[in-house]
Amino acid sequence: MTKTRSRKALYIGLPLALVAALGGAAGYYFWKQDGGYPRAIVQQANDLHEHMLSFDSHVTVPLGYGSTGYEADKDGRGQFDLAKAAKGRLSGAALTVFGWPELWNGPNAPHRPTPGFIDEARNQQEVRYKIISGIVRDFPNQVGIAYTPEDFRRLNGEGKFAIFISMLNAYPLGSDLSQLDLWTKRGMRMFGFSYTGNNAWADSSRPLPFFNDTPDAFGGLSPLGEQAVKRLNDLGVIIDVSQMSTLALEDVARLSRAPFVASHSAPRALVDIPRNLSDKEMQLIKDSGGVLQVVAFTTYLKPLSKPTLEKLEALRARFDLQPLQGLTNALMPGDPIIAIWPEARFGEYASSLYAIVDEEPRAGLKEYVDAIDYAVKKMGIDHVGISSDFNDGGGVTGFMNVGEIRNVTAELLTRGYSETDIAKLWAGNFLRVWGQVQKAANPVAQLANSSQETRHD
Repeated sequence: MTKTRSRKALYIGLPLALVAALGGAAGYYFWKQDGGYPRAIVQQANDLHEHMLSFDSHVTVPLGYGSTGYEADKDGRGQFDLAKAAKGRLSGAALTVFGWPELWNGPNAPHRPTPGFIDEARNQQEVRYKIISGIVRDFPNQVGIAYTPEDFRRLNGEGKFAIFISMLNAYPLGSDLSQLDLWTKRGMRMFGFSYTGNNAWADSSRPLPFFNDTPDAFGGLSPLGEQAVKRLNDLGVIIDVSQMSTLALEDVARLSRAPFVASHSAPRALVDIPRNLSDKEMQLIKDSGGVLQVVAFTTYLKPLSKPTLEKLEALRARFDLQPLQGLTNALMPGDPIIAIWPEARFGEYASSLYAIVDEEPRAGLKEYVDAIDYAVKKMGIDHVGISSDFNDGGGVTGFMNVGEIRNVTAELLTRGYSETDIAKLWAGNFLRVWGQVQKAANPVAQLANSSQETRHD
């Protein structure tokens, strides 16, 4: 049976159960665990989203998107569709062209890497790109692709949802730098080097011993990755440092002449895992002029509970692993000894680990906006934004789909954020960075790209 993509990616396959939204004649989608927001706050948040641009910087496109129950134009079972976006008044989102090896599928799974892994990951990219193109083709009066910040604003003015195409994980590109040009011509405007496991371009914040990864194998970016930074700058593509190792992020900071972003990350001060960003890394993003898009992902926002940790320790003892030293190996099978385990033993351990972590209570809006508060305190209001990681484990109670974005705004209003600052968090900061990255592009590369791209909107 096919596992969820999160489990293929060796992270937490959190369920996509949707929180029931409170209705009303005005169509408000507000809910809070402790009893709800004051009417005045609800009204202010609703009014704000009637005229404010809003942007979610990381939404995964499921490979089965468009099938029954997951149609783009219907309010279905998933966390993102055009119907929910309209209800929430979400102006646009980064839909991710993603690819990662299908190691969980087939007989005797999981598998160690084979020569076909890159081909399979590249096929996933193509499927997702065709899905995005199909949405624009099939619903031209509702949606368009934004190639520039001006496109984003124009589409909003036309009453259309703006799709921003991003790419996560350089693994499917092999060692072919020219793929960056190809994908930019196809509309990609943000590129993330890393996912779970190192690749030929960069070290990951979550190296995977099952793939024979070791921490900091390249000491950051590889020579190919260093070339990619310059090429992405030339092409006017935003560099996304989420999921990179610390040394790789530092290399991007050293080499990039344009601002860069973390499209879906959280502060390490909240949960001390390499996947989250340290204060130093956050400062490097700020120093570049970039933005940290704080992600609504439970296990990045609050530490595991005592019952969950006790179950994990018992599991580790059963597999002859040392007790946990922090949370680094609590959320994924990352112990170095796993490199020599048989595939069956690894599969049993990984499946058991995820089953335990899946039982962890979901974070809520309080924990999510606590993370935004921390980032704003450390980086300033001009360097923080919002992301969900929907369709790949993201979502907190009260913000479980794109129809519930006004709940985040209501929580921000109760914390004393001004409407101007909320507008920066929801889209203004990201659009500013996007414009700066495009202005810093090499005019020759930019001209060659724009003359060959095919527009869909």
